[in-house]
Amino acid sequence: MNGHLPLTKLDAIWVYLAASPLLGLTVTLVAYLIAINIYARAKHNPLANPVLIAVALVVAALKITDTPYRTYFEGAQFVHFLLGPATVALALPLYRQWEKLKRGALPLLGGLVAGSLTAIVSAVGVAKLFGASHQTIASLAPKSVTTPIAMAVADKIGGIPSLTAVLVISTGVFGAVTARWILNVIRVRETEVRGFAIGVASHGIGTARAFQVSEEMGAFSGLGMGLNGVFTAFVVPVLLPVLLRWL
Repeated sequence: MNGHLPLTKLDAIWVYLAASPLLGLTVTLVAYLIAINIYARAKHNPLANPVLIAVALVVAALKITDTPYRTYFEGAQFVHFLLGPATVALALPLYRQWEKLKRGALPLLGGLVAGSLTAIVSAVGVAKLFGASHQTIASLAPKSVTTPIAMAVADKIGGIPSLTAVLVISTGVFGAVTARWILNVIRVRETEVRGFAIGVASHGIGTARAFQVSEEMGAFSGLGMGLNGVFTAFVVPVLLPVLLRWL
């Protein structure tokens, strides 16, 4: 009997969690802790991105236990809620870089417009080339901005918000993994430029990676993420119909 006690206790805990909003929160936190540990053991190799690993672990756990996503999200929404405060908190390190920001305002603005338009036009163009539906194209257009904004924009222009969320995460992970290599190849050395480029292209996941390099890079990445979110929210609804007619 005693030999089966630990398993019985584990079953009881699982039954409780499965019927509780704590399930999503617990699974998310445990998956991320495992991912962070793997990332540290890999000596912070970009290929061992903790977000990518955590997502894979969560998906595997939900699939193995046959847990509906809706049930999972009842608890995970507490983490989702923190996206807003976490984004606002980026204002503090950005304030510390205020002098550099003022000196480079015009080049940063140019980089924002160029980077944002490139992300939108390239995504729409490639999707159109492969014969994607209007819903898919509309879901792709805002993929380079942070999830809440991207989902809202996609919903407004006829996209599928859930698909957009997946594309946003994929874009962020890809940027976090490859950004350093790409910027090195094109010989971009300035910390603030590297950070801003990562923020514009890879939103929050890229910004988290930038902060691991330095606070300065993270601050400019946060700026790029925020400005690109606002710019894209205004531009995509106007630009998408034009692109679809032109292409």
